[in-house]
Amino acid sequence: MKKIVVIGSTNTDMVVKAARIPAPGETILGGRFLMNPGGKGANQAVAAARLGGEVVFVAKVGDDLFGREAKALFGREGIRTEYVFTDPGEPSGVALIMVDGQGENCIAVASGANGTLSPADLEAARGEIEQAGLVLMQLETPVETVLCAAQWAAAKGVPVVLNPAPACALPAALLGCLSMITPNESEAELLTGVKVTDEASAEVAARALCAQGVKRVVITMGSKGAFVYADGKGAWVPAFKVEAVDTTAAGDVFNGALAVALTEGRPLTESVIFAAKAASVSVTRMGAQASAPHRDEVTVH
Repeated sequence: MKKIVVIGSTNTDMVVKAARIPAPGETILGGRFLMNPGGKGANQAVAAARLGGEVVFVAKVGDDLFGREAKALFGREGIRTEYVFTDPGEPSGVALIMVDGQGENCIAVASGANGTLSPADLEAARGEIEQAGLVLMQLETPVETVLCAAQWAAAKGVPVVLNPAPACALPAALLGCLSMITPNESEAELLTGVKVTDEASAEVAARALCAQGVKRVVITMGSKGAFVYADGKGAWVPAFKVEAVDTTAAGDVFNGALAVALTEGRPLTESVIFAAKAASVSVTRMGAQASAPHRDEVTVH
């Protein structure tokens, strides 16, 4: 089995569910508190590991309770953690989330140590990156670090998959290193200027991304499905119909599952179907990492 190197963020999500979100200066009593492991990098690493991938996670935490707990959790999931570095001067990343009775939320993220994951840190993991079956990254760590890893991997012929979330303008040098990019509709629009609403507009956006140097594009469109574009041809993969309870981290589960299928040598469209199935299972339960399915739950007929 080919190794998946996931480079990215790890956060602790602290959630208060209350009847409504308080106004500035207001205190509301009666809320329910939940604490969940999160962060796009960690979510994708856990999703890939649960689906049978051999995962090496490269990340940074603070020298605190949250960081130690995160590393222990990754170990329990079978993820290799020797490149989860500790920053003595920054706290671990946290997200403070308020959720109201209708499911609307407001989120404040303190990136902490995630923001200090540097190209210098990656040196220790360079051998892993250059010998990986696939490198999977997102944008909750510095772009220069993502670019550094992408350049090392691409120079050795290692496929690089970027989930461009949260979206931001990307340097041409990074786009040229990517074997695949996996934006959702809003991320694809930010990167291309094309408003993605259906298969036709998704193809226009995908063509625009390929014109910037990306080899293959998968645009995820939630409950509608996903658009796959490679070698000048597009294909539509419909979503699996389920009763969604919580869509948190569905995109992360999709990306982790996609990485597993690709490193197993599956064709692209088949890999996207597998990823869509995994994501459909995740939205039927609460939480980010907690919702990621195991391999026996993801059967595609």
